[in-house]
Amino acid sequence: MTSFERRKTAFGERLRQLRGELNAKTLAADAGWPAHKQSKIENGKQLPTEDELARLLHLLGVADNTAEELRAERSAIEDARVVWRQRVRAGYRARQQEAQDLEANATTVRAVEFSVVPGLLQTADYAAAVLTTARSLHGGANDITDAVRERMRRQQVLYEPGKTFEFLLAEAALWHPVAPPEVMAAQIHRLIASIGTPNVRLGIVPARTRVPIAPMHGYWILDEVVLVEDLSGERRITDPGEVDTYYTATDLLWDVAVEGDQARTLLAASSDHGVAP
Repeated sequence: MTSFERRKTAFGERLRQLRGELNAKTLAADAGWPAHKQSKIENGKQLPTEDELARLLHLLGVADNTAEELRAERSAIEDARVVWRQRVRAGYRARQQEAQDLEANATTVRAVEFSVVPGLLQTADYAAAVLTTARSLHGGANDITDAVRERMRRQQVLYEPGKTFEFLLAEAALWHPVAPPEVMAAQIHRLIASIGTPNVRLGIVPARTRVPIAPMHGYWILDEVVLVEDLSGERRITDPGEVDTYYTATDLLWDVAVEGDQARTLLAASSDHGVAP
């Protein structure tokens, strides 16, 4: 369990203690949501929004000083992130194993990337280049070979029945490569080969296409959890309202993406135009 998850669990437990002898179902009904949502909040599986927390604090008659403390803690948890330098101190393999566990437990995985090919579609050489650039920035143990091996093992999840994968990639990720030309050539062919794979949907947002939103960063949606990575760390989002925002943004971006034969043509052209000669 990460420190972020421990804080959410502790926050939920504190709310449970404040509820005291009051029945959880009764509190949930008074708050206007189902009992299972109250259970998720108290077990640290779901962080209440500001309005939801305010509703709970009012119904429980929490003192002003305690209420203010809880509001501050909720905000701090919402902004909490896993800092890469701390995570990779012991190496990069463990992060791949964690991702493998998350993907194994998810039914639907939606990945949106603007600067890098999604890990589940990477070749080994491309993955090595990506992880090497990460290590050059964040340091950490040099276990890149083991980490690449784990990333390749992760890809077996693509062939498990009952799962759905949607990968949305900006063409710009190919025009600003993180690997040498010959590695990019093989990576592009890997993307082309993935088109038509059962349970896998691949879309490319063409360069110079007007987009419906301003893409700030890439992200992954695993069922009802969003993972957002930036240069310094990772944030895990579970608030339903925030998750809905990412679902909406993803649907809007799919509206301007190309798929199937159009995606094949675009990818082949990227290679022919010298992205990966």
